[in-house]
Amino acid sequence: MKTAHPTARARLPRVTEMAHRLLAERITAGDTVVDATAGNGYDTLFLAGLVGETGRVYAYDIQEAAIRATAERLDAAGVRDRVILRHASHTAIAELRDSLQAVVFNLGYLPGSDKGVITQADSTLQAVQASLERLAPGGMVLLVVYQGHAGGEQEAEALEAYTRKLSPRDYLVLKYEYINPDNRPPYILAIERK
Repeated sequence: MKTAHPTARARLPRVTEMAHRLLAERITAGDTVVDATAGNGYDTLFLAGLVGETGRVYAYDIQEAAIRATAERLDAAGVRDRVILRHASHTAIAELRDSLQAVVFNLGYLPGSDKGVITQADSTLQAVQASLERLAPGGMVLLVVYQGHAGGEQEAEALEAYTRKLSPRDYLVLKYEYINPDNRPPYILAIERK
């Protein structure tokens, strides 16, 4: 029997890869979704591909540089018309009237920018609550939680406390994390509405 070479074996998916896998399992063409933290536009672009020409992505960020970077990435891919960019806090999700299939949060700070501008526990919790109120049955709120920067650990603790209190009749919460690294790597909290 022929066996695969050890380097050909699959590796555990990285946190961002797993986040995209989970989202891809939930989102189909025509869905309405949210990127709560547009950042450099990678998640927004991924979501725009999943919702197709008939879907809609709302993308939020408080930093003008993030909105510009996201717009450029979307324009280069030819999918800008599927995305509504909002230069606003993710708490503005509360203004949406759409039913949402998925909402993704990539927390922390914008890579390559001022590390003092970070997501905050209070506003993130407000945005998660607003997202859950608009989430379609079978939909998902996915949080990529970074705890290795100043303020990150407090946000992580607040989110975990909040998700532990969600009714198991209404929501299922998954935590995907590495348990042996010593540098406090990011992890996922995924909330599925039943």
